[in-house]
Amino acid sequence: MPPPTIIVVHPKERRSKCSVEPLRGDERFLFWTFPRQEASLLPGRVRLGLGGELLSPEDRERGLVVLDGTWRLVERMAPDYATLPVRSLLPWRTAYPRHSKLTVDPAAGLATVEAIYAARLQMGLAVDALLDEYRWRDEFLSMNEELIATLAT
Repeated sequence: MPPPTIIVVHPKERRSKCSVEPLRGDERFLFWTFPRQEASLLPGRVRLGLGGELLSPEDRERGLVVLDGTWRLVERMAPDYATLPVRSLLPWRTAYPRHSKLTVDPAAGLATVEAIYAARLQMGLAVDALLDEYRWRDEFLSMNEELIATLAT
């Protein structure tokens, strides 16, 4: 069994709007509140981000770190995890409606739960129940149907 995915949540992230909140209590995930770090759990892991090598089944046993917050907050969190190699996702499409008046989200940006679903699928890990409580589940799955079918085979 691969190590649990560490989800580092920025303290300013509103839990009521947090897409990964329903995953709390799932043994596949550990939740930390930024700036928490447990040095013993980080070595060998990879961090989900933009601009890295594609995440693949070879990363399965390494363990994954996912930063959760607005894009602006995640940019501030990233330096604390700079020692971890960055892995990126294939060109997934988000179903999450974004309407920031302050910043422009990256074109490849996904809701955190969408990114975790995509990452686990790319790593060849189970994705059952991850999107069960995600409001835009059906839209996300429909928008990415071909990519999902490719990875599921």
